[in-house]
Amino acid sequence: MSVEFSRSVVRAGRFVCLLAGVVCFASTVHAEDWLQFRGPAGSGISESKSKLPNALGPKEHVLWKADVPTGVSSPIVTKDRIFLTAVREKQLLTLGLDRLNGKVLWEAVAPYDTLENIHRTGSYAQSTPATDGDVVVSFFGSSGLHAYDRNGKPLWSHRMGPFKNDFGAGSSPIIVGDSVILVQDHDVDSFVASYDKRTGKLKWRADRSEFLRNYATPVVWEVDGKKEIVVSATLRIVGYDFETGKEKWTVTGVARIINMTPVIGPDNTLYAACFSPGAEADDRIVPPTVDELFASDTDKNGTIEESEFPDNPLKKRFSQIDRNKDEHISRDEYRAVSRALGEGRNVVLAVKPGGTGDITKTHVKWEYTQQIPYCPSPLLYNGVLFMVKDGGILTSLDATTGKLIKRGRISSTGGFYASPVVGDGKLYLMSQEGDLSVVSAEGKWEELSSSKFDADGHGTPAIVNGRIYARLGGQLYCFGLPDQTAAIK
Repeated sequence: MSVEFSRSVVRAGRFVCLLAGVVCFASTVHAEDWLQFRGPAGSGISESKSKLPNALGPKEHVLWKADVPTGVSSPIVTKDRIFLTAVREKQLLTLGLDRLNGKVLWEAVAPYDTLENIHRTGSYAQSTPATDGDVVVSFFGSSGLHAYDRNGKPLWSHRMGPFKNDFGAGSSPIIVGDSVILVQDHDVDSFVASYDKRTGKLKWRADRSEFLRNYATPVVWEVDGKKEIVVSATLRIVGYDFETGKEKWTVTGVARIINMTPVIGPDNTLYAACFSPGAEADDRIVPPTVDELFASDTDKNGTIEESEFPDNPLKKRFSQIDRNKDEHISRDEYRAVSRALGEGRNVVLAVKPGGTGDITKTHVKWEYTQQIPYCPSPLLYNGVLFMVKDGGILTSLDATTGKLIKRGRISSTGGFYASPVVGDGKLYLMSQEGDLSVVSAEGKWEELSSSKFDADGHGTPAIVNGRIYARLGGQLYCFGLPDQTAAIK
């Protein structure tokens, strides 16, 4: 895999188990962590050997559930704690919860001057926190980056935002070694930066102003003994040197907006899924030329206002084209966005490691262009690449060749924001409407069960040592088999 993330391993000679509500010690189980968005290395995979249920429901295999403030971020889990971001009455919160029962142990409020604009299905708490077990880092587009110790004591903060983006900030920070990595792609002033996790000191910041709004959380790829930060974004995927932030390589020919985080296989192949609306072969938005658009400049002031924008599918994207949000579209603003619309391509890529510069023609192993999701990241498991998209369409591909193994529709047929996760050979898929399907994690997959919750499901579940933690509406659920031991150090 790409990078060594810190793993919580129980000290020799003991682990913590639950027996009649009492903490006891024994000696054979390794504790597992889920330290960031999508868990270990952003993979979405629990490597625990603990058994997991074939079905999850509002009253099925529920070990506990706890009321939590609203938000669409995902839970992370380490040792005896769960960390979560949330919103309560316009307060931006980071929460520390007891992993045994979901009780809130502490909460910290992030300051802000103005709340950011967000998508109608979004939240002011959209980014998932990250931890190394001791330091907890949260990000809010309205406020910035904030670090706490595991007991909620403030350590440092960097105030940022709101950004020029009417859908809000969505990508999440990650912690790798001593560094906190943050990517923020917005309509202007996009960047990637590295901070010291202990002090918050800025190590470096790289300009990404060419990139429009994107929401993909980065992954770290280790190639020839050196770490690279991989970011999928407008029209190209980029690998940055971990230590300096210098661009090392790029793959071109991808979508204009990318929400999905790449994954890295055991053979060190990188898999990236890239999709944005208006780039489908049978439903493609064709932007007017600059001259065609500016022929509508009736007041001859050199810019296009919303009232002047011609009747075109792009009109509803006026705020995205107006990158600096001054209610006028300049020629430069339109050129940038129309180029992305014209060149953007929905595609799944497998990329070999190594190389510098433009490696599109030399390192792309295969491409796939059908039924690609918009938000849920792909998941690679046992040589199979899984993708779920709106409508409950689940696709499995051979990761070596990119060939289709199976495509079908599961019972959860709504929209999908949460990414798939896997444990104990089972794929767990949660829809925006709160339907939760369990599928066998194999190429010719079969649906094992599906249940409906009366709550929305946006955040990606976490799987840790035989426990599944899922945020549904205003509740955090812990699912599992009652005879399984949840190892907690």
